[in-house]
Amino acid sequence: MNTLPQALQQLIAAFGRLPGIGRKTATRLAFHILNESAQDSEELAKAILRVKNDIKLCSRCLNFSEQDICPICSDSRRNQRLICVVEDSQTILLIEKTNEFKGLYHVLGGVISPLDGIGPEELHIKELLNRLEGVEEVILALSPSTEGEATSIYLSRLIKPQGIKITRLARGIPLGSSLEFVDELTLSKALQSRSEM
Repeated sequence: MNTLPQALQQLIAAFGRLPGIGRKTATRLAFHILNESAQDSEELAKAILRVKNDIKLCSRCLNFSEQDICPICSDSRRNQRLICVVEDSQTILLIEKTNEFKGLYHVLGGVISPLDGIGPEELHIKELLNRLEGVEEVILALSPSTEGEATSIYLSRLIKPQGIKITRLARGIPLGSSLEFVDELTLSKALQSRSEM
């Protein structure tokens, strides 16, 4: 028999739906919220709602942004002839932390994964192809998983005929891993030592 109040059970269940949050952590977070001041809880709720209401996709790179064009795309100091293709916005944060990359980005929104029902048409590939005028190099910074490799090969076959140099991150990142778990130094070296496809 569950003796917890219904509202607390619902909060635990809501936290439990977040990625990487198990039952114990969800319970700990729910009790933390319960023991917080009403003001702190309100600030958290407002921050969540603001993220949902105010953040949209950049019309150029499809990164998350509060403006139509994100700060990276609108920065004239960045190399407009270099595009780094990533799976998600979280990867942009990781690459930016290295201070190694000074070009632009393009967020695919995932990788080709037939088992998950994700084909090329579910990704932002068309938008990428529409951005390639004047671009000299495209870096494929996709996870070294089977799906990431298949997506890299697919993109390479589409882009290479346009005479654009295609590179990928160096092989210091273990096959099957996610870029999310790679440290900044390894990612920085992988960018510096990227190889042509």
